Amino acid sequence: MNAIVDSTPTPRAAPHPTHRFKLLLKREYWEHRGGFFWAPIWAGAISLLFTLMGLILGEVALNSSNGGIHVNGDKVVMNNLDLSVITANMDPETARHWTDTVRFTTASAMLWPLLVLGFVMFFYCLGALYDDRKDRSVLFWKSLPISDRDTVLSKVASALVIAPVMATLIGIVCMVAYLLVLSVFVLIHHGNPITLLWSPTNLLANAGLGLAVLPVYALWALPSAGWLLLCSAWARTKPFLWAVMIPVFAGVLTSWFNLMQSFNLGDGWFWKNVVAHLLGGVFPGSFFAAADVRSFDGSGIPSFSTLLHVVASPLSTPQLWVGAIAGIAMIVIAIRLRRWRDEG
Repeated sequence: MNAIVDSTPTPRAAPHPTHRFKLLLKREYWEHRGGFFWAPIWAGAISLLFTLMGLILGEVALNSSNGGIHVNGDKVVMNNLDLSVITANMDPETARHWTDTVRFTTASAMLWPLLVLGFVMFFYCLGALYDDRKDRSVLFWKSLPISDRDTVLSKVASALVIAPVMATLIGIVCMVAYLLVLSVFVLIHHGNPITLLWSPTNLLANAGLGLAVLPVYALWALPSAGWLLLCSAWARTKPFLWAVMIPVFAGVLTSWFNLMQSFNLGDGWFWKNVVAHLLGGVFPGSFFAAADVRSFDGSGIPSFSTLLHVVASPLSTPQLWVGAIAGIAMIVIAIRLRRWRDEG
């Protein structure tokens, strides 16, 4: 008796849109892993190397000068420095200032990875849509069941979410490594690193502030990312020149004809709020241009609550939200342009 085998292929369900978007994010990471991952790591490693070299040179200089340095012509003896004695004689006010100083110094270990992030994001957005047309790989990607919207939005998410989060986490790791290097120096001079450096409010406050900055950075960088992606989708050649020269020429014409006088605004307003925002918004910390710095009273290193207030203050400014709306509009135009501009 012959068995009847049903050879009809079983239909497969179409992949979920979120799964396709996840694959697009993975594509962006693997194609730009050098900028997203390795560039911040190398920047942090270089900063730690400079810190280590500075500590070693300081020790060598003290030993070569018989343990002393000259300040205003007077020799100050630093030989046999015992940090435990200094710590024991600290009053509560001095200890608080020391903790704030260490916190501020430790936070500087995050600056190098974040500075590199600004340059990486600028050139990533500028070439995100142009490079696909230049090497004609856009024809391959258009042959897949992937929409132009998802493709462009995956690049936006990579620039404003994935890469900043990675750079911030790498910066936090750099802070830990920085504290470990300083701990060795403190131990050499008979100090207690747990007391002097590893205050719970030190690392946690810096890490929390770095993570709290991320939403503000994403909103502030939105018009800059939108403008660079728009130039990347529109320019047939040399997108860098178009992205830079158009805002600069607009600023020159505005200043030349005093166009901002019609709105009772100076020429500097256009350069600061339009030109600088479009070209420099992807650099972390650029949003401090719209931050409320009145909380800084100049009495010393600001507290964590003060810094958090300053970081969040741009959220209440119209410049951030108007810029975000303009950035979304430019991203929509970039999606439209990618649908019909296939060749470089």
